[in-house]
Amino acid sequence: MSKDTGFDRALVTQAIKDSFVKLNPKILWRNPVMFVVEVTAVLTTYFAIKDIVGGQSSWFDVQIALWLWITVLFANFAEAVAEGRGKAQADALRKTRSETIAKKLVGGKTEDVSAALLRKGDIVLVETGDFIPGDGEVIEGIASVDESAITGESAPVIRESGGDRSAVTGGTRVLSDWIKVKITANPGETFLDRMIALVEGAKRQKTPNEIALTILLIGLTIIFLLAVVTLEPFAIYSGAIVGIPVLAALLVCLIPTTIGGLLSAIGIAGMDRLLKRNVLAMSGRAVEAAGDVGVLLLDKTGTITLGNRMATEFVPAPGVSPEQLADAAQLSSLADETPEGRSIVIFAKEKFNLRERDITALGATFVPFSAQTRMSGVDLQGREIRKGAMDTIEKYLREKGGEMAPEVKAAIEKIAKQGGTPLVVAEGDQALGVIYLKDVVKGGIKERFSELRRMGIETIMITGDNPLTAAAIAAEAGVDDFLAEATPEQKLKLIREYQAKGQLVAMTGDGTNDAPALAQSDVGVAMNSGTQAAKEAGNMVDLDSNPTKLIEIVEIGKQLLMTRGSLTTFSIANDVAKYFAIIPAMFMVTYPQLGALNIMGLSTPQSAILSAVIFNALIIIALVPLALRGVKYRPLGANVILRRNLLVYGLGGLIAPFIGIKLIDVILTVLHLS
Repeated sequence: MSKDTGFDRALVTQAIKDSFVKLNPKILWRNPVMFVVEVTAVLTTYFAIKDIVGGQSSWFDVQIALWLWITVLFANFAEAVAEGRGKAQADALRKTRSETIAKKLVGGKTEDVSAALLRKGDIVLVETGDFIPGDGEVIEGIASVDESAITGESAPVIRESGGDRSAVTGGTRVLSDWIKVKITANPGETFLDRMIALVEGAKRQKTPNEIALTILLIGLTIIFLLAVVTLEPFAIYSGAIVGIPVLAALLVCLIPTTIGGLLSAIGIAGMDRLLKRNVLAMSGRAVEAAGDVGVLLLDKTGTITLGNRMATEFVPAPGVSPEQLADAAQLSSLADETPEGRSIVIFAKEKFNLRERDITALGATFVPFSAQTRMSGVDLQGREIRKGAMDTIEKYLREKGGEMAPEVKAAIEKIAKQGGTPLVVAEGDQALGVIYLKDVVKGGIKERFSELRRMGIETIMITGDNPLTAAAIAAEAGVDDFLAEATPEQKLKLIREYQAKGQLVAMTGDGTNDAPALAQSDVGVAMNSGTQAAKEAGNMVDLDSNPTKLIEIVEIGKQLLMTRGSLTTFSIANDVAKYFAIIPAMFMVTYPQLGALNIMGLSTPQSAILSAVIFNALIIIALVPLALRGVKYRPLGANVILRRNLLVYGLGGLIAPFIGIKLIDVILTVLHLS
């Protein structure tokens, strides 16, 4: 069979074994519908054996009992296959573990200890070739780290102290340089431990929708149980002979066994689909919430745009030469390690041949960017050069007694309207001009947002840019709204406003400043490359650290809900069809008039009942691939999806049993098995 659907020989073999293990009532009681089927199978088996011991012919009863057991086994098999795929991934993750020896720092010296003995707060030194012994934060140094064991990506990543790329994961390996790591998790509580437990399904609790659906299924089961029990005295009164196996067959065919047998597999498969895309969901609740999301908050940089804004033009102020502006812009960016800062240095080199600047020889004092000042720069040889956003530099110039020229403001407005990012360069009390940083919107992103809009999802771009720049990018990308000059407080406020309107909100983030918003959002996707605070605040972690993944997460969540809803519709619909097979068969001998209800033209009452029971078992196994793969998602409105599902799965659920039961009846009649 195809591995795309999660089937291979080893997995199927293990799933068959697990199907029998799951017959244990202590395990099966967690699935109330299938537990009732098992109890019914036990009773039917008892009466069949009793009849055999008493010398009565009971081949029909034996077949009923056999197919009831097969029904339970098929349901167990569906769950076991879904769990098996997770266990296979867990086994692969376990291989990343080894008896790692950690270099623990004690009193300024290193001491070799087992990684299993490390505790939260311990500090370890990790050098070239060493495995990182546990989850932690880099507190000193910078290193290239191979995270392929966790993410599957072969390209190494940079991890360094400070910023949003300081988190490291146990089991990954340092390829070059060294880092000091402060351990942030005790053994058994690490990211890898949680990941293994989650993919194995050991901690997969039922989601609210699953619980609600389970309650509904229990309610339907109780109703049909009472209805079937009352049929026995009615049959006795009317003179009809209805044995326990027949009543058992009727009960099992009427209760929602199809969705009852597949419900757990659907939930496990949903989390598995996320894992295949390198997203770790901390709970099934998060996956389910993703399917109901109505608002997406997306960072502009790296999600909507390519992420690296490039310097493309220097626009000097009146009386300032382009060379003078380029010189000041490059000096202010020599220590700026951001992609934007490096692009300014490179552009000045290429455009004006400004090269071979020795930072040490310049005797420069660099002023780093901060959230408070919102500008950076350099002081050297009596010169004070600053670069930053218009409002920041304008305030800086006023403090120096200067004023920004109208021509500079006009250039800023023009660049912003074109979707670029203007950075003003100032020296002393004079604005020298503007650097034009161009932000490139990702190809195809506008079409993705159109799909989300058809799904009824509102997209909001989050950016630190000024409103004019944000508006231009938002228009080009096709988002519904934007939040410019965003602060952590503004993000949190925006999320709460939407939640107060009854909307579910999803967002991505990687920094400590994103943690409050990630924690507040209904679906918070933290980047694995981000800080520990961000990963702990979110309820999902993207191991690839790709902010665009949020769109895929929403699609997977919707697919999970659609699959559960579609198969529930199918299950309830085919119960109606099975009713027309069994009820006429039970009373047709006593009440020939009921033969009018035998619209399938089934050959005998015994054949009708047995055919319905066999179909009831086979339909579960037939739907296992669909439960694991999921109903194909299409970006359509809720009303369109509802109509389509009612037509395909509702009508299909009514028609399929009529065809299936009739075919089985013909086969049973030909083989003289009924």
